Amino acid sequence: MKDDPNSFQRRLSQRARDVPPMRVLVVDDDQGIVQLLQTALAAIDNYTVSTAASSKQALDQIEASDVPFDCLLLDIQMPETDGIVLLRKIRKLRDYADTPVIMLTAMSDRSYIDDAFVAGATDYITKPFDLIDLRGRMNAARRLLIEKKKSDASQRQVTLLEEELKKISHFNFDNPLVIEGGDRHLGFSQFNNYVEQLSRRKIFQSRALAIVLQDARTLFDATGCDYFREIVTETALCLKSLTSSLDCMFSYRGSGVFLVILHDTETLRAFPSEENLNGAIQTMLAKKNNADSWVNVVFGEPISMR
Repeated sequence: MKDDPNSFQRRLSQRARDVPPMRVLVVDDDQGIVQLLQTALAAIDNYTVSTAASSKQALDQIEASDVPFDCLLLDIQMPETDGIVLLRKIRKLRDYADTPVIMLTAMSDRSYIDDAFVAGATDYITKPFDLIDLRGRMNAARRLLIEKKKSDASQRQVTLLEEELKKISHFNFDNPLVIEGGDRHLGFSQFNNYVEQLSRRKIFQSRALAIVLQDARTLFDATGCDYFREIVTETALCLKSLTSSLDCMFSYRGSGVFLVILHDTETLRAFPSEENLNGAIQTMLAKKNNADSWVNVVFGEPISMR
């Protein structure tokens, strides 16, 4: 079967249609150049072309456009305000800080080229220009635009993740806290369900013991949530270490309060004292260069689960 001689062109056309049109603003006071670009760009690729004859018209169009232009072609020599001054103004606009801008001008002196790039030009083409060359520069601008959009999307994801992590890391004084690395430390809801199951099964020989960070509110207010989180975590890890061989469960309930469920008399007798737990906490804090921190826990009286 013979290949359709126009099939390749149709595939190119289809590919162009599949890519969203690139919105281009051409700023030039030479109407011949403007008409040439408007016709040629629309014919050679998927571009939507808008035009302006002066810097003022360009800024008016930029301000009136609901969606920022994807690329700008600027002449340097224009009445009233030249293209380099216009470029400086455009770069100060939030939506145009990184937009590809190609200077399309008859000015070939290096001083103009230097000024243009210092002002923020992406590329520089001198008149008379070749349309094939211009198309290549425009395609490079399109690739730059695509990469920028990908980068912006990635940055938004990073920003969202950072905001989420901040939310996770921040907590109020009375909030419970999940302790990583404490396998017998139960979360708030887990602990509630655990106690409920004990009650349903009428396991009443267990006792509940409260362990409180002394002056917890003052400590929280003075040091902030991040350091207070560290204190709570270190206390939980010390509690876990000292009770590793005992039959008990514990949970941080917020407000500087831990609750421990002790399941038998032997566990109650072997449970570490206030002095032992406070010593372990100070030792661990000293290893983390927080030896000057004053942290003290106080035990309540064990209460029967009845």
